[in-house]
Amino acid sequence: MITISAFQWVPDFAQGQVRDLRVRWALEEAGIPYQTRLLAMGDQDKPDYRALQPFGQVPIFEENGFVLFESGAIVLHIGERSETLLPKDPAARARAMQWLIAALNSIEPWVMQVAVIDLFHANEEWAKLRRPGAVEFALKRLAGLATALGDKPYLDGENFTAGDLMMSTVLRILPELTNTEPRLKAYVERCTARPAFTRALDAQLGDFKQAAA
Repeated sequence: MITISAFQWVPDFAQGQVRDLRVRWALEEAGIPYQTRLLAMGDQDKPDYRALQPFGQVPIFEENGFVLFESGAIVLHIGERSETLLPKDPAARARAMQWLIAALNSIEPWVMQVAVIDLFHANEEWAKLRRPGAVEFALKRLAGLATALGDKPYLDGENFTAGDLMMSTVLRILPELTNTEPRLKAYVERCTARPAFTRALDAQLGDFKQAAA
């Protein structure tokens, strides 16, 4: 049985955003059952966990003694078992991987710059000075993404892939930025309307509710 790590509790703003959601979604798309290893506050800093995840983050993926961390790497690993996530055609497969990496390297860092300012430093003077520039650059990246998407349902055309899974989770981080591009807003809605996403989100939120009971 596959086990993925997740937090027992996070602040309200992070619920539905923690990156184990990406792995849960991939597993749901692939039709692979899993269980969760829920971490209490401070568990991520214990030596046994740091031996598996050197940065103390979630998720980690465990299966039969094999351990993997980083959500992008885990989603690609799961994709090896799912033609939905990674198509058999070599060119389509490479493009799916391209868009997954683009989500993590070309979009997420710039969206997260704004998110970190808004969530943790909004009242600090440096943040007030930095935010307009951070927003401007993030919007430029999103405009480029919207142009690349065009009128296609998904990034590589008609078929949803691991690239769309990762990109749509990144675009969910700050809807107020994403929604400035109507094509991206519709794209996220299309991706997250998939039953596998709903099951993954319900599972993550369910774990939080159960831990709080």
